[in-house]
Amino acid sequence: GRELVKVVYVVLESQYQASMTAAVRQINKSDERICVETVGYLLEEIRDPQTLEALRKDLEDANVFICSLIFVQELAEKLVEVVQPFRERLSACLCFPSMPEVMKLNKLGSFDLTAITGGPLGSFAQQVKEVRQQALGGQGKKPSGGSFQDGLLKLVRTLPKVLKFLPGDQARDARTFILSLQHWLGGTPENLEAMLMRVAGQYVPSVASQQVIDLERIMEPVVLPDLGIWHPCSATIFDSAAEYKQWYEQVHLPMAGVDKDAPLIGIVCQKSHISTKDDGHYIAFVQELERRGARVICSYTGGLDFSV
Repeated sequence: GRELVKVVYVVLESQYQASMTAAVRQINKSDERICVETVGYLLEEIRDPQTLEALRKDLEDANVFICSLIFVQELAEKLVEVVQPFRERLSACLCFPSMPEVMKLNKLGSFDLTAITGGPLGSFAQQVKEVRQQALGGQGKKPSGGSFQDGLLKLVRTLPKVLKFLPGDQARDARTFILSLQHWLGGTPENLEAMLMRVAGQYVPSVASQQVIDLERIMEPVVLPDLGIWHPCSATIFDSAAEYKQWYEQVHLPMAGVDKDAPLIGIVCQKSHISTKDDGHYIAFVQELERRGARVICSYTGGLDFSV
């Protein structure tokens, strides 16, 4: 008696697969009126004609399609060729930072990038491309992959200012797209769970018509800062070394049995592994170093996520 929502997605790296799996597992465990089936593909996998055909077949009965970071031209063209015929039938099509031709596949109610001309929304796909080029050192600038997400978030934050100039339904749908993008950038299972529930509750007819999801209770997006200091035993991200040192020496080291004068090892982590909680390898590494008597400081940067 539960309403089934099928989600098909294509992502650049595997971290989002782990986070999406955890989000869907939580929805299927906790909600009595809706269940979600997901089928995920890594971008490089669709080079294989058989995998591309499998993606096509999965889209035949999908409700929602999601993709992100599709910046390889030949693969972008393949993806558009496969997804375009199903776009009108899909309840929602969410294409996050990607090539402009991929982002034009976006469809969320009345929100349609191909139908909006002028203003920040009309040129959103091109602006995303320009933000990425600047982050990667375009026009003679020094590459800075970590600036991509910062630049993208700044761009996203400007969009609500123009929503008041759009018709009611279009403003609502554009806001849902912006919230979905922020959930996606947040990357945690909780963010992705909220994104899926929000989209299903508003745009999948079998779910929306019965109003089985209380949209008012869905959490707002929570996005990690682009740079920070992380430790698996802390519930918060530290903004500075001084802040981290105070917590580490006063709270954690005594519990871990590590001397305050022990050798200090610095680790640079990939942000997407932390935000999606695909961090088991980091946790094991930190625990082993501390077990052997070393102090550890782990910084992360989005530069490792967006510099490829």
